[in-house]
This record gives sequence, structure tokens and C-alpha cells, in this order.
Amino acid sequence: MKYLKIIKNGIIDENPVFVLLLGMCPTLATTSSAINGMSMGLATAFVLICSNMAISAIKNLTPDQVRIPAYIVVIASFVTILQMCMQAYTPDLYKSLGLFIPLIVVNCIVLGRAESFAAKNGIIASGLDGAGIGLGFTIALTSLGFIRELLGTGKVFGRTVFPEDYGALLFILVPGAFIVLGYLIAIVNKIIKKN
Repeated sequence: MKYLKIIKNGIIDENPVFVLLLGMCPTLATTSSAINGMSMGLATAFVLICSNMAISAIKNLTPDQVRIPAYIVVIASFVTILQMCMQAYTPDLYKSLGLFIPLIVVNCIVLGRAESFAAKNGIIASGLDGAGIGLGFTIALTSLGFIRELLGTGKVFGRTVFPEDYGALLFILVPGAFIVLGYLIAIVNKIIKKN
């Protein structure tokens, strides 16, 4: 039951995008389509899970003076592994996400969870926290990309829902990201306050 609460916490109570308002750069920049949003979310989730578990495993071995640099090295190692795998197996997706994959290293969500959770909890709990936060981030980015792609191009995951002529270009551009994100945050906050 404790572990389910940790996962639920990342998806709902401490959703990095809708509640904590963290990681706005990749949220706004990579969600012009649902597939890009989902891919960025899953990439971040991978790094979160792996780095949380590794940091939890080495927390007692790391001196306080070099704690943050050590965490960054661990995170950067997993981002490098992810980057190499994406370049090898999904080059088109890697090109689409571009610079935002290496920037996962300095994403405040990843470093924040390492410092606030993984450094204080066990390996399993830290891995589940990474999974919950990563899943919450993935849901947020996918839903934002889904709405922007649908309203902007009439497509969802590349499949046509309605003719592109009826799409509003605004939603594919940066102002559309801010508009859709604002509405989604308002809806999520309304739902959370009701419960």
C-alpha cells in the first residue's frame, strides 16, 4: 500500500507539470505532437527511475561536500546511455527531440527528486518514486501534445481525425502551448480541489 501511495503521489499529488510546475522548458518545447510528448516523458521517466535507484544505493557513500556533483554525474551517465540508444534505434525521434534529450541532465525534476526523495529513502521506494513522477510527467506531456496536435493539425499520433484545413496553426506554435497548458493546469487543479 505504501508503494502505491508513492506512485500515486507522482501522478496526481505532486505531478511535476500540473501541480509543481517544474520542467516547463521541455513541456512547452517538445509537445507539438503527442508522440514527441510521450517520448520525452518516457525518456525522462527512464532517467528518473535509474538515477533515483542509483543515488539511493550510493547515498551513504557520498560525502556531503560532493553530493550534488555526484548526483549530476549519475544522472548524466543515464542520459548518455539513453541518448546513445535513441541515436542507434530511433534516429528520427532523436532528431525530433534534439537538444532536449541532453538537457534532461539539468532538468529540475530529476535533480529535485534525487535530492528530496532518493537521498533519503531505500532503493525500491526511490525507483517507484521515479516511476510515479516519470509517469506523471509522461501523462502531462502526452496529453498536452495530444491536444495541441489535434487542434493544430487535426491528427493524433499521426493519424488524421479531421482535415488539416480545419486545424488552427496557433496550437502548434509556442502560444498554443501556453494556452493549452494553462487550461490543463486549471482543470487539474479544479479536480484536485474537489477531491
